[in-house]
Amino acid sequence: MLKDDPLWVLGAMSGTSMDGVDAAMLLTDGEAIHGFGRTGYRAYDPDERAVLAAAQGRWPDEDVTEAERVVQAAHATLLSSFEGVGLVGFHGQTLAHDPQGRGTHQVGDGAALAAALDLPVVWDFRSTDIRFGGEGAPMAPFYHFACAQWIGAPGPLAFLNLGGVGNLTWVDPRHARPEDAGALLAFDTGPANAPIDDLVQARRGMPFDRDGRLAARGRVEEGVLERFLQDPFFARMPPKSLDRGAFRAMAARVADLGDEDAAATLTGMAAAAVLRGMEHCPAPPVRLLVTGGGRHNPVMMRMLAAALDCPVEPVETVGLDGDMLEAQAFAHLAMRVARGLPTSCCGTTGVRAAVSGGMLSRPRTG
Repeated sequence: MLKDDPLWVLGAMSGTSMDGVDAAMLLTDGEAIHGFGRTGYRAYDPDERAVLAAAQGRWPDEDVTEAERVVQAAHATLLSSFEGVGLVGFHGQTLAHDPQGRGTHQVGDGAALAAALDLPVVWDFRSTDIRFGGEGAPMAPFYHFACAQWIGAPGPLAFLNLGGVGNLTWVDPRHARPEDAGALLAFDTGPANAPIDDLVQARRGMPFDRDGRLAARGRVEEGVLERFLQDPFFARMPPKSLDRGAFRAMAARVADLGDEDAAATLTGMAAAAVLRGMEHCPAPPVRLLVTGGGRHNPVMMRMLAAALDCPVEPVETVGLDGDMLEAQAFAHLAMRVARGLPTSCCGTTGVRAAVSGGMLSRPRTG
């Protein structure tokens, strides 16, 4: 267990969009943010993305050797370029997530990475939470709480991460600790960028709808949108979480639409899922701060802003880095694990009691 002093921790995240590895240095004691450091990014090339896409939905008893090789090599290459690191937070790549069934599966060996980097590595952040009855996701809310206090938020606000899957964190920073009752409510809102990315990759050979250009030229098919919102997931009370492939039927629902209308409709679905999720906030947030790739989609941002009473803004408006927030989150969580502090609680994952998830692997000595 580490001392309470702040430490430079290097966090790494490879998200459900499978575009690459984000890495960010954070000076933290696991409770407060004391400084932001260097960041880096290592993109997956098309062959690597194909390997990861082919491994989606696979569990440890299936062959994921190639996927693990890709994830391990990409992280080792990027993270070894950082200096002054005291601890590493390694999320790995999620391949399957079924908290009410088989659990969760993030490919990546933290012990091997610790040996390669000659640094202590915290990894496997989600499994303990699931063992104690939690959803294992989302995991960033405890960092969102620290961010809300860092920006000096006077009252409740919300963070929205628009990655492959969308997730929402409602934060009341007036509480002393993130695990306090009423401090946090977090959950996955529904599919976000993943269905759009898959559509434009399949139809146009593009990794994503850059600047929402396709969606901007299309029209939302309201009948498809209404059927989407009838999915039982939206009737469930939070906390709740999703696998990247949970809404694969979305592709079939837009199969007969042209590229522009299909992109617009999938974008409308992502926004509508967020709007439905906002109904669960315990109190109206004074602002919605958006992180993840979806904040670069002006069509999605306009859809949200038009329907919500509070300002909808990218996190950069308060001095945060929306490209690196998730990587920073796992740096912050790694420090919490090293100090034995909780990383999730009932309000974030539905776990029975606040738990500290994650394994700490130290480099071999001698």
